Amino acid sequence: MTASRRTDVATMLLDRRGDRHPGLRTRERQWSWDEVVAESAARATLATSLHHRRSDDAPFHIGVLLDNVPDFVFWLGGAALAGATVVGLNPTRGASDLAADIRHADCAMIVTDTAGSERLDRLDHGVADDLILRVDTDDYRRRVEEWRGRAGAAEGVDADTLLLLLFTSGTTGTSKAVRCTQGRLARIAYAATDKFGHHRGDVDYCCMPLFHGNALMALWAPALANGATVCLTPTFSASGFLPDVRFFGATFFTYVGKALAYLMATPEAPDDADTTLQRGFGTEASPEDQKEFRRRFGAELFEGYGSSEGGAVAVPDPAAPPGALGRPAHPDVVVVDPGTGTPCPPAALDTTGRVRNADEAIGEIVDRRAARDFEGYYRNDAADAERTRNGWYWTGDLGYVDTEGFLYFAGRRGDWIRVDGENISALTVERVLRRHPDVIAAAVYGVPDPRSGDQVMAAVEVADPRTFDAAGFGTFLAEQEDLGAKGFPRLLRVSANLPATGSNKILKRDLQAQRWHTAEAVYRWTGRGRPEYRLMSAADRQALDDEFSAHGRESHV
Repeated sequence: MTASRRTDVATMLLDRRGDRHPGLRTRERQWSWDEVVAESAARATLATSLHHRRSDDAPFHIGVLLDNVPDFVFWLGGAALAGATVVGLNPTRGASDLAADIRHADCAMIVTDTAGSERLDRLDHGVADDLILRVDTDDYRRRVEEWRGRAGAAEGVDADTLLLLLFTSGTTGTSKAVRCTQGRLARIAYAATDKFGHHRGDVDYCCMPLFHGNALMALWAPALANGATVCLTPTFSASGFLPDVRFFGATFFTYVGKALAYLMATPEAPDDADTTLQRGFGTEASPEDQKEFRRRFGAELFEGYGSSEGGAVAVPDPAAPPGALGRPAHPDVVVVDPGTGTPCPPAALDTTGRVRNADEAIGEIVDRRAARDFEGYYRNDAADAERTRNGWYWTGDLGYVDTEGFLYFAGRRGDWIRVDGENISALTVERVLRRHPDVIAAAVYGVPDPRSGDQVMAAVEVADPRTFDAAGFGTFLAEQEDLGAKGFPRLLRVSANLPATGSNKILKRDLQAQRWHTAEAVYRWTGRGRPEYRLMSAADRQALDDEFSAHGRESHV
């Protein structure tokens, strides 16, 4: 590894010329870092030749619509060398949303495969057919071979060159394209190295999608910085996780909370810890899942806070309680009232860890040292202004700081549910629901109450909804000391497969829009005391709709 720290990704990649250490692996093939550089350079030259054909001044933006396949990695490197921008396209997006993403990001060309191309044929995306490259065709392979030659970066490529447009998950609102320059990604790579101990001997298992910041920022970039080995699987598979880890000899991986929950739902085996796996990094896994993973697989997890938009707001602390992110990264990372900007008082925790003064203590996490690491959204001035009000960086996330100075994540700003005049954090309720042994994943969100305000609705994913024990679930909730009475879900949707983004985050906005108008089982509890859930019939659902009409709230149904 080069001793000096580079300021742009193109130079980081060129440092790997002549490096025979494995740089990329699949189950079928391996490439040295030197070969990765050569493959990237060929694609940089191919992309440049295609872009120069255009007579307009279209941005040099390359849409990539692929699973985790080698060509995705080669195009990341190729874009860095060419001074182009990779637009990660989410294959799980609906037709209209995918077409809108391509147009919004001003994609000049698209790299995909035959299946992706067939899907694009049905969309109004604005990219000419001769600028859509299909990586699984002989024609594509021939064109790549034509452009093999000496590797080098295009003139003018530096830290300020835009490398990535990363669409946010859009779990609670409209997806936005986050800008990330080569300089920012380089800084993230070195910061991750310092925090999580990345080194050249690592074998990094990439099971999260490369179109998302998780895999790019927490795995691919640190691997490039250290010359470690990246191992690809096309998509995440809970059943395939351990076989892949053993096949590759993986030492590190990244995750999101739902993916880890799926992994923990697989049958346990006596040799689960018999692997090379040492550590993982991710976000939004429940404390219970984290603890169980460490016990079962014998590897450390670094549960962090992160977003495609901004920098770190927390630093790890070994003394942090379960569920805490660590300590604020510096004194100007504070939790404030979103309306006034006034710092919130410390959270008073009871013996179970529940916040006793949630209305006062839970607020939005902000960085008052301005938005240094936020490089803005692409073509979205209104969202930029919302994120950087008054010169502060507003994360859009809820949190609190306890009396010992530890920082906690309490959900997205859209996860704040107002029930009977009291604020409820959806995340805290979700963490309770996930403890139930039958629950694989959970989402909590607010839906209108027939009389006034909101009520709490939850959706849980289980292996078989037909055998779901609603009475037992109600008993379980009543026994959880850290679940307040107003946090009990009034409506409970039971699913075998909750809707999720391509990065394995539950689409709450879809669930919230559907409410109880779904073909899946929905249970309702209307009493007091211990929750007693009753399966809603079609007549029950209509009766609930009629309650809104009776109280003049038809528009809320």
